[in-house]
Amino acid sequence: MTTQKMLSLLRKGITKYKMIRGGDKIAVGVSGGKDSVTLLKLLAEYKRWSPEKFDLIAISVDLNFEDAKTDFNPIKSLCDSLDVEYHVEKTEIGKIVFDIRKESNPCALCSKMRKGALNNLAKNLGCNKVALGHHSDDLIDTLMLSLFYEGRLSTFAPKSYLDKIDLTLIRPMIMIKEVDVIAYSKDLPIVKSCCPANKLTKREYVKEVLRNVGKDIPNVRDMAFTAITHPERYNLFDKFENQIDEF
Repeated sequence: MTTQKMLSLLRKGITKYKMIRGGDKIAVGVSGGKDSVTLLKLLAEYKRWSPEKFDLIAISVDLNFEDAKTDFNPIKSLCDSLDVEYHVEKTEIGKIVFDIRKESNPCALCSKMRKGALNNLAKNLGCNKVALGHHSDDLIDTLMLSLFYEGRLSTFAPKSYLDKIDLTLIRPMIMIKEVDVIAYSKDLPIVKSCCPANKLTKREYVKEVLRNVGKDIPNVRDMAFTAITHPERYNLFDKFENQIDEF
């Protein structure tokens, strides 16, 4: 997947959901994984020719795991090459989640604390938006997680406003598939996750379920994405309840 093709999909999502406006200052959350590093690279390229003039910075949240330290120097070098301002927010999240709280299901608390640290620093740096590296497969996986584990039909929005902190979250890669992110990120500096729960999460289980379904239904993810993003495909009980007096 070329940069031009990736940018075309990025622009499609940004335009459809009106994610970026002139004068925005956007913080990209960069964990160092393939998704966030790809988003950083694409937004930096998009900024060069975008009709909307905006500022871009990158933020990494250091979770500070006890037995493994994350080396963010490759991300710093990438930001320097892209002329993007870079910040690392030091935290004790790893210690709190795994050593003090000893969470049996650490992902929920870690995610909440990590997003809090990212959003607070972004706000302090004068940003009005935070960009996250979720792609179309994440959208589908989140729906399945909510369905399987919470009994809800719910997933994240491409753009959402956090009124408590006055920040807007955007997910510019919403139209991009994970397989394309994997291919594109091969030439980018990826920082290996030091999280003890890496690859052992419920999200990984859901991915495996969908991989198995995909053996029999190759386009299962395309169908799920269509069901989520096209309102005319929506046909659940609340829709019937609104019509119950008509027949």
